[in-house]
Amino acid sequence: MTAESVRSVGAVRIERVVTSGTFALDGGSWDVENNVWIIGDDSEVVVIDAAHDAEPVLAAVDGRTVRAVVCTHGHNDHIGAAEELSGRTAAPVLLHSGDEMLWRRVYPEFAFGNLADRGRIPVAGTELEVIHTPGHSPGSVCLWGAELKVLFSGDTLFSGGPGATGRSYSDFPTIIDSLRDRVLTLAGDTVVLTGHGVGTDLATESPHLDEWIARGW
Repeated sequence: MTAESVRSVGAVRIERVVTSGTFALDGGSWDVENNVWIIGDDSEVVVIDAAHDAEPVLAAVDGRTVRAVVCTHGHNDHIGAAEELSGRTAAPVLLHSGDEMLWRRVYPEFAFGNLADRGRIPVAGTELEVIHTPGHSPGSVCLWGAELKVLFSGDTLFSGGPGATGRSYSDFPTIIDSLRDRVLTLAGDTVVLTGHGVGTDLATESPHLDEWIARGW
């Protein structure tokens, strides 16, 4: 799939590439489509969630310098192309250390750099702030572009509610705490670009927190 331009702010643009593959955990596997996000300008980019297949991501990067390959969490469907993309671009791979046990299932030897809570990732004259949002996995993060008014939510928040918490290393009360205390406090006009499917915005999702708590997922 070719890259789709999703949003531009000045010289910075956000592009989406959708890749397909398998998510496997707890003895099960599911066919999934993942959003890979590319943020930058004509010279440099950051790639978020190098999923499944490096080739379409490299095609979308189109020779630009990749400053970092950032993983919102360690599930195999979000990191499957990380090592290859890193090797072919010389970019570091960044992941919160809370998901090392998931990372090592895919990459027993390959090293990653730690994403620290409230750390900042510069690219193309702007920056993305790391917000640690455990629940879907212990090391899940969202990436907030304050100037871009965008939140890359990984699998922490989707249109209609939180990411899944019915698998190993996940916890529903924890993801609710992350959403209530760390995500839904951001400006309502923040656009949410998700790890799968269509995006949303915080003004749409915020009023439904109590409904999510009541339904339990």
